[in-house]
Amino acid sequence: MTDARTFNLQQFPEKLAVVRLAPGAEIPDWAEASSLLSITATATETSLVCATRSVPTKVQSQKPFTAFAVQGPLDFELYGVLVELLQPLAEAEISVFTISTFDTDWILVPQSLVDDATEAWRRRGHTVAAAVPVTPPRKSKKK
Repeated sequence: MTDARTFNLQQFPEKLAVVRLAPGAEIPDWAEASSLLSITATATETSLVCATRSVPTKVQSQKPFTAFAVQGPLDFELYGVLVELLQPLAEAEISVFTISTFDTDWILVPQSLVDDATEAWRRRGHTVAAAVPVTPPRKSKKK
């Protein structure tokens, strides 16, 4: 058996929400980006990950989450990344919400369990450091 790989994780400061919208829903204006804005649409639902501060109280959501990104970019041929990172959290009984992008994997942890998650990762040799968020340029809205 080979030794487990270790990864560097970046912890982002914003509070995030996972939002459920109806299938085919338009993306609402309040869905602000912070370190992460994700839109996933299926035949049965539209899910958003966005800043908690912008989610109306009557919208179905789970929050607050803290986002951790695996330092990347990760090679598409690399396998087992999420297994290595989620196993210690499963053992600590920490549920997560994951998202993969072209460059990396993101793990959203309930904010109340962030310290437990970082400790579980560090015990396995992974590193967790504060991220310096990059603000994407805003597109001007056409009137």
